[in-house]
Amino acid sequence: MKKLFFAACLALISLNTMAQQDAQYSQYIFNGLYVSPAYAGYKQDFYIHSFYRSQWTGFAGAPQSFSLAGDCSISDTKVGLGVIIAADNIGAQSSLATDFDFAYHLQVGEDENSRLSFGVGVGFVQAGIDGSKLIAVQEGDAYIPTNMQSALFPDARAGVMYSNSGFYAGFSADNLVAQNMQQDNSQLVPVPKPHYYLTAGQLFNLNDDTKLNPSFLLKDDRAGPTSLDINLFVLLSERIWVGGTYRTAVSLYSKPNIPSGLQKTNAVVAMAELFVTDKLRIGYAFDYSTTSLGNYNYGTHEISLGIYLRKGTVEDRATKCYFR
Repeated sequence: MKKLFFAACLALISLNTMAQQDAQYSQYIFNGLYVSPAYAGYKQDFYIHSFYRSQWTGFAGAPQSFSLAGDCSISDTKVGLGVIIAADNIGAQSSLATDFDFAYHLQVGEDENSRLSFGVGVGFVQAGIDGSKLIAVQEGDAYIPTNMQSALFPDARAGVMYSNSGFYAGFSADNLVAQNMQQDNSQLVPVPKPHYYLTAGQLFNLNDDTKLNPSFLLKDDRAGPTSLDINLFVLLSERIWVGGTYRTAVSLYSKPNIPSGLQKTNAVVAMAELFVTDKLRIGYAFDYSTTSLGNYNYGTHEISLGIYLRKGTVEDRATKCYFR
């Protein structure tokens, strides 16, 4: 009953704010397309990647997320094309999004690895809420839908990034259109709100077999808490990535809707990715919630699978982790 109560509260809070956070993935570090359309075609390979994430395992109504993405480069690697299909469920809320991305990679200076990339994406988001999964405090509450409600919104996103042989930095934004679309006032479907991402990282060669990759990702939606991921990974023998993330909230500016006294530390994450073959990579992440929610679940489990469909060296593919 306690778990059910918290799940109902979570869904009702989301309903009240009429906002929907983007799905949270921990292994975005292994495919920057989920963060920025400017990443499309960056690997200079035809790459297919998928995530499955079960958040707060054992918690009723907890988030369940799945995504499938593919991207490739054309026109002598100057143009990148990508597509993402993502499904997300949390409590009574659900969303299904499709996004088509285009990126242009411009060489900066004489170094062919120094590139400035611009990306845009367009697509659709189908957002819904299932009233049968909500429990009203007062029976017959008119604000609680009695059936499934859904709405289809056009969407757009954009991003820019710079990268060279050892450094990357980028800024991107998504859900740029949906909030401006008119919606039937009788529907209580949450409307996707814009999210903004700022990221940077550096790759260090420690020796012939070991590389170090610190990075960060700052995520903000101008309504909820600003999230900061601090990542640190080690690449071993060009085949195994091992590392983790410290995720916390940061206060960059005043947000009146956020209650004071919220615990800032959100989670610590352990991750690993392995090149099983030259064309197949698998990954796993375990998130441990450091908030009070950690007392009511068995952690968050996330698995990923990546497949290369063109020929290439495993060394080059392994080094291009995220923007690197």
